[in-house]
Amino acid sequence: MTFYTSLSGLQASQTDMSVISHNLANVSTAGFKKSRTEFADVIASNLASDPTKIVGSGTVVKANRQLFTEGNLTTTGSALDLTISGDGFFAVKTGGTNPQVDYTRNGRFLVDTNRNVVDAQGSALQVYPVDSDGNPTATGADGMTSLQLPQVSGTPKASSAVSLDVNLSSAAAAPTKAFDRTDPSTYNNATATTVYDSNGNAETLTNYYVRQPAASGATSTNWSVYSYLGSQPLTVNGSAAPQTMTFDAKGVLTAPAAPISFDPVTPTGSTTTQALKLDYSGSTQVSSAFSVAARSQDGKAAGQLSGVSVDDAGVVTASFSNGDTKKLGMVALANFNNPTGLRQVGNSYWSSTGISGSATMGNAGQSGFGGLMSGTVEGSNVDITEELVDLISAQRNFQANAKALDTQSQITETIFNIRS
Repeated sequence: MTFYTSLSGLQASQTDMSVISHNLANVSTAGFKKSRTEFADVIASNLASDPTKIVGSGTVVKANRQLFTEGNLTTTGSALDLTISGDGFFAVKTGGTNPQVDYTRNGRFLVDTNRNVVDAQGSALQVYPVDSDGNPTATGADGMTSLQLPQVSGTPKASSAVSLDVNLSSAAAAPTKAFDRTDPSTYNNATATTVYDSNGNAETLTNYYVRQPAASGATSTNWSVYSYLGSQPLTVNGSAAPQTMTFDAKGVLTAPAAPISFDPVTPTGSTTTQALKLDYSGSTQVSSAFSVAARSQDGKAAGQLSGVSVDDAGVVTASFSNGDTKKLGMVALANFNNPTGLRQVGNSYWSSTGISGSATMGNAGQSGFGGLMSGTVEGSNVDITEELVDLISAQRNFQANAKALDTQSQITETIFNIRS
């Protein structure tokens, strides 16, 4: 029996070294949790056995226990790199023909070609749908959905009203040449305003300001304004003549008294005509340099996705190029009564078992769940120094059991060599 006693020690030490080697191999695996080998002695006895004379029969591996202590945090700056500070797991739905929800501490997420937020294995991050204020509208495992980022936001609207408040310098001299938009010496100033067609495509409304020579004894000043949408001149009642801005001696605008209504025009690249009104009611003429005091227009483009953020509560918010923001969901977290009973399935995933109990779902900050941090990743909780010391200890245990086995072999050989 001594052979088998030593053999059990060899097998146990080999298992211990395998577990330690697995820990060391995953020292750089995000979200990895190290394991610890736990042993128990083997004793064969019954009620008739003398407890003072019982000899053990070796050892047995009782468990490879996972240790769910928190790993070191690394700052990445990516909004979709998430860390759970405390208890909890991310819920991810695997792909393939038989998708299932697994659980992970690896918070490295990215956006795939279909704008789904996934991990390196292509499993989709699970979130709860939320209202416009970020409050979840569903809970529990059945309420989760995969997080997908929208490509656009809003409906494009064609510009119809433009407001420009400019100051035209009273010290400006009237140009001596006829207006030519390609020759800056033929006009005093120009403004460029972005407007949008019915498809949300941007066009530039350019206005050129030309001071007119003052008439003898006149107390007012006139400016001619030439307006272009892209390269097309804008007309009023079919006339391409410039519009006139008139200021009194104090620099107050006296004409036009109402917004200028241009004839409908078809922007380049569009098939829909567009009518624009231009309001100069806030404009002035004082001695200071030309400036634009205010500018606005009522059109907008459909916003393109420009960024995403995740707050401490796990609410995912998308930002768009037109200034819109939209709350997309709240990151779902899972926890278990006995996390050490979870089954490791590879790729830093765990699945629930009867030992771990069913997942309790919630979100960051709730009772029983840790906080959520964006822009950081949790590394493994493997301490290299500790593992190397344990490896040396396991190696010595293996060598000691091997020596005991060798000693028993020599004793057995001596017995076989006894001659009568």
